[in-house]
Amino acid sequence: MSVRAPRLVCGTAVLLLGALLMPAEVRAQGEFGAGPRFSFIRGSDAKSIDQPRTRLSGGMARLRTSERTALEIAFDYRSHMNDDLTQRIKDMPIQGSLLMYLVNASVSPYILGGMGWYSQKVEHMAGNAVRETTSSRRVGYHAGVGAQIQVHRRAAVHVDYRYTFIHFGDQPPGTTEPGAIPIPGLVALQDRLNLSHEASMWTTGLTFFF
Repeated sequence: MSVRAPRLVCGTAVLLLGALLMPAEVRAQGEFGAGPRFSFIRGSDAKSIDQPRTRLSGGMARLRTSERTALEIAFDYRSHMNDDLTQRIKDMPIQGSLLMYLVNASVSPYILGGMGWYSQKVEHMAGNAVRETTSSRRVGYHAGVGAQIQVHRRAAVHVDYRYTFIHFGDQPPGTTEPGAIPIPGLVALQDRLNLSHEASMWTTGLTFFF
C-alpha cells in the first residue's frame, strides 16, 4: 500500500474534525427555537414511571439568552393502561432548565440544571367507564450533560443525559438508581457532596430556530 493512503486518511480525518469544531454562526441574543423531543427514563421511584424504562414524547422550546447560555422548557406526555386494564395512567412531566454551552461551535457540548414538575393522573376503570380519578404531583431538581449538533443554519439536534430527583446530603433509603451512567470526573465530587438521585433519563430532540 502506498504511504500516501494513510496520510490521505489522516488528512481527511483532521479536516472533518476541524469542520466540526469550526465556530458556528453566532446566535443573536433572544433567538427562539422549538421542536419535538423524546425521553427514555429509568428509575422505579420517579412516580411518573411504572416500568424500569419508559419512553415519552413531547416538545420543547429553547430561548438563547447569550452566546453561551439558553433557557429550556420541555413537556412530555404518556398515556397507557396497566397490565390488567383496570387503570389508565397519564404521565405529564414538565422540566425547566438552564443550559450552559462550553463552546460555541457546530458541535456544542453543554451542562444543564433545573427543576421539574412531575404529574401523574390515574383513571380507575370499570369497563370503558372511568370510576374514579386520582392525581399525584412531585417537584425535584435535575442536572446533566449533553451536546447540540448544528445540522442547518436554523436547525439543530441534541442528545443529553439527566439525573432527576437529585438530593443533597443523606441519601433517602432505596432511591438510588443502580443503573445510572457515571459521569467521568464527577464521581469524586458526587461522593464528596453525598449526592443521590432517584431516576435518570436520556432525551433527544430537534430544534428549529426562528
